[in-house]
Amino acid sequence: MKTSFISNQAMQNAMRLTISRGQNEVQKLQTEIVTGRHADVGLALGAQTSTSVRLNQDVARLQNIRDSNSIVTQRLSASQASLSLMSDSAQQMLEAFIGVKGADDANRLFIARRDVESALDAFTVAINTSANGEYLFAGINNNIKPLDDYQAAGSAAKAAFDAAFFAKFGHTQTDLAAGAISVTDMQDFLDDLEASFASVDWNTNWSSASDVNISSRISKNEVVNSSTNANTAGMRSFALAAVIGIELMNAPISSEVRTTVNAAAIKHAGSAVTGIDSERSGLGVSENRISKANVALESQIRIITLHLGDVEGVDAYEASTRMNSLLAQVETSYKLTARIQQMSLMNYL
Repeated sequence: MKTSFISNQAMQNAMRLTISRGQNEVQKLQTEIVTGRHADVGLALGAQTSTSVRLNQDVARLQNIRDSNSIVTQRLSASQASLSLMSDSAQQMLEAFIGVKGADDANRLFIARRDVESALDAFTVAINTSANGEYLFAGINNNIKPLDDYQAAGSAAKAAFDAAFFAKFGHTQTDLAAGAISVTDMQDFLDDLEASFASVDWNTNWSSASDVNISSRISKNEVVNSSTNANTAGMRSFALAAVIGIELMNAPISSEVRTTVNAAAIKHAGSAVTGIDSERSGLGVSENRISKANVALESQIRIITLHLGDVEGVDAYEASTRMNSLLAQVETSYKLTARIQQMSLMNYL
């Protein structure tokens, strides 16, 4: 008969290994219970791992679009607030022109001009609004202030108007000689002025904005305009009406010429109101499309997430039961290890 000896150290090491494995398995099960998915998806799914990766990529892409849509919505909301202010300013200017229609009283004309100056100031502030470091009405040139201040010192637009008036009539608009201007000559000047606002002169003297607006992808297959710009017809009409009012409304011109000037100012101010409100409507359509796209995105994310649950998901109840069983085994192993550590001949000598 042969006797074999097993040291208590070997037994202790075996128990430690059992405890270590049990602890690792418990951590894995805890992760699965909390997340609801396999702790090691690749190991659990094997060949189906590619399906899991593809579905997770789809969810991430849809979530990125949804997050991007929130930024676009903020831009559109800020743009709408600015456009509302511009529309109110255009209405204020139109009412000022209508209020002095057929009038030659210097005080009334002065007050009306002051109202127009105030409207232009508000318009300039609104059109140069920025959000998140981007100018809202600069088109794709969103790092450049779109519109210069006509009433600021050294204004290129103001200098261009003065030069055009002098070239046409041979004197300034404040000169008493303006009283000799005929209706026909003034109408010709106003027509030329309107043409300059519709040409490259606008971009030279007034605007640094791009005609190309920012587009944003709001779903996998849908792109919308998410901005407007300072070069639209409504914006130009506002500036043109304001210049006519500021420079010519209370100039020393005849009553007949003033009537012509006022009629042109009313026409362009009305066009400004219509044009700006049209831009508001266009951005409103984009806001509505984004809202609907977000609903669709949320539905798609929920559907794919449910499918992911089928692919990657674990039974939380089963995992919890297994974890409780393992915890009991680990606890038993701790007790056995403690008993083995007490197995020493020294305790019996």
